[in-house]
Amino acid sequence: MIRLSGRLICRTHAEARAVAIALPNHIRLTRAEAGCLNFAVTPTTDPFIWEVSETFVDRAAFDAHQTRTAASDWAAQTAGITRDYTVTDGDAA
Repeated sequence: MIRLSGRLICRTHAEARAVAIALPNHIRLTRAEAGCLNFAVTPTTDPFIWEVSETFVDRAAFDAHQTRTAASDWAAQTAGITRDYTVTDGDAA
């Protein structure tokens, strides 16, 4: 399994608004992807920060998600917003 965890960090109200607007569709599309076991983007007490947690069945599913996301409306609408993520590979020895 591949796990991604971390934070999405906005600097401005405009960035936070862009996340809030684009996020529901991004979540829906990601959860529908083959190999997605878990995908959660949760607001924190800071209105500029979201906690991100993703789990994919394997590296291929995670890479397919990354490829789809890079070409998505989500990527365009949230370009420039800081992502502070850690990716761990449960299959690596």
